Amino acid sequence: MRNLIALLLVGSLLAGNDNCHAAERVLDKKLHHLRIDGEREWSEFPEEAEASELVIRFSGMKNTTEYALRLRQQDVKQTWKITLNGKEIGRLHRNENDMVVYWPIPADTLIDGENSLIIRQSGRTADDVRVGEIRMSESPVDAILNQHSVNVFVHERHGNTLSKDSLPCRITVIDENGALHQVGADSDATMAVRPGVIYCNGRAKFGLPPGNFTVYCGRGFEYGIESVKVELPPSKKKPRSVVIRTSISREVETPGLVSCDTHVHTFTYSRHGDSTIEERMLTLAGENIELPIATDHNVHIDYEQIARRMKLRRYFTPVIGNEVTTKIGHFNVFPIQAGAAIPDYKLTDWKDIFRSIHATPNVKVVILNHGRDIHGGYRPFDPKHHISITGENLDGWELKANAMELVNSGATQTDVMQLYGDWFGLLNRGLSITPVGSSDSHDVARHFVGQARTYIRCDDSDPGNIDVAAAVDSFVNGRVMVSYGLLAEIVVNEKFGPGDLVKISDAVDVSVRVLGPSWTTAERVELYANGQLIREAKIADGQKGGIKWSGKWKLNDLQHDVHLVAIAHGPGVKKLYWPTAKAYQPTSPRWESYVIGSTGAVWLDVDGDGKKTSAVNYATRLLKESSGDVKKLIQLLSGYDTAVAAQAASLLNSQGVRLTESEFRKQLRFAAKPVQNGFNMFIKEWRDSQIARSK
Repeated sequence: MRNLIALLLVGSLLAGNDNCHAAERVLDKKLHHLRIDGEREWSEFPEEAEASELVIRFSGMKNTTEYALRLRQQDVKQTWKITLNGKEIGRLHRNENDMVVYWPIPADTLIDGENSLIIRQSGRTADDVRVGEIRMSESPVDAILNQHSVNVFVHERHGNTLSKDSLPCRITVIDENGALHQVGADSDATMAVRPGVIYCNGRAKFGLPPGNFTVYCGRGFEYGIESVKVELPPSKKKPRSVVIRTSISREVETPGLVSCDTHVHTFTYSRHGDSTIEERMLTLAGENIELPIATDHNVHIDYEQIARRMKLRRYFTPVIGNEVTTKIGHFNVFPIQAGAAIPDYKLTDWKDIFRSIHATPNVKVVILNHGRDIHGGYRPFDPKHHISITGENLDGWELKANAMELVNSGATQTDVMQLYGDWFGLLNRGLSITPVGSSDSHDVARHFVGQARTYIRCDDSDPGNIDVAAAVDSFVNGRVMVSYGLLAEIVVNEKFGPGDLVKISDAVDVSVRVLGPSWTTAERVELYANGQLIREAKIADGQKGGIKWSGKWKLNDLQHDVHLVAIAHGPGVKKLYWPTAKAYQPTSPRWESYVIGSTGAVWLDVDGDGKKTSAVNYATRLLKESSGDVKKLIQLLSGYDTAVAAQAASLLNSQGVRLTESEFRKQLRFAAKPVQNGFNMFIKEWRDSQIARSK
């Protein structure tokens, strides 16, 4: 692959404008695929990149005033530096979205004669990017971006009635080519501004250059999206002052459900990403997060005073938390008493870490974060440490968390169901684990706060005065739903929901609804019992807003206690007003984006003992009844599901029974199909773990 693209351009001067008295020069007309040497990151890119860096050489003259550089970038994940004649003038935005952005060229950066513009990656992690469509203007950036002004006023619409007050929201500005376009505005006490994205209190003022744009207004998952076309003439004509008065309405009704993001960061305290704490307040209000948990790394941060100072406190009830960031896992903990000591994040054993966490005053929730991601060389649910189907830790460490992230919209997974499988395994192992959706947002606009979120069954009629103790109690007891573009609800026997134990004596009626805004699509819904798919349905009209699907299933002939979970699936959102991100640590170059919504677990008390009897409890009981006779155990397992069989296989394996020997395999051939499946699934995962641990 060539090391660079060398272009010698004379450059064309476009017409100057009467207001800025500026000429614009086209340095490059197309987008270029760049990647340093290495395998391609995504299959949507060609196997061979056009080059590893972009070099543009052009004739010019010394600039005595500030000029501006404009370019378009796509799919940027790593650090790419922009240098002009050896001087760094900026870096591409670390943002995978398609965007048009500007950088100032300081006075005296250009030289008489040949100039050299270089865009080059810093670091060696392969990053497929597209960059180009580069122009240079003889005007400063502010003058270019403020040739026209746009004023936006957003209110909430209830039927034919508009709210009196403006509504916190997110504004997205897209150009005629479908890219986010930088605006003429800076963040302040009322706006958080990034290229093409503005969070505001319902009122925003910004500049734009000539062109055709679409301005979108939204407020997170529960609201619709409104759009307005804006045509701005060439600036040689009179500059325009455009006023947009629009309204958005709620499309997803969530009474009695508190919208919570349990994983929220700021650059101010975590020191990476880009969202200041002031900007974070605007994004929380703009995405309608009613219960945000402050989880900067290894610090306790209270949003209370800053939210009040910015007059946004009525939109949410903040909670002090902490992402306890250790070498062997990250754990979000809350609520935390103000002034409490920070848990010891330097410990290197789960037993000690959890002891330190639980000693923190007021802490009731401990969440295992992104269990399939590697941080510091450690992945909690790596096969080297964990057998997913049985929820079994191979290092002898006990997970003292009571919740885990299933969907992290800032760190999505290639296989969205992998963490669900891990969760099912933990439930079948007898652990009480609440499922969590969160954003892990460190940014204003790269990964939206609250894009993935957890809905907690609790009174939300006054978002500024959520009963935190009641919400935490509901959360710990599993009365939740996970949302990432969709929401799934489950009701058993017309009364019971997630977190409940349902005593049954006959057939079970399961009602499921799938909800979402009109800008997401639901394609199918599934029902799982003890982690095994038992029912599913296609969704024919999944693009409408509100209730996208509702249906009922009847379950007959249940033999033992199970937990039920409903999961709705759909394709990801590509529109830049709410784009779903690619995998954070992909396991495949092929990417299929998705949205998902899932319920918490509803337990069915089939055996009537008044308890949630897990798969491992049944397996332990049957193993004891068999008195070590493997043949008898296999017979006793008849009538039990795959989850119970897998737990039985794990228990036998721990006692030294060689599950792969021919004699055992012969006996297994006569077992019921669910029993065979459970044993075979465990054996495969156990073998994978042994291989991983031997390396």
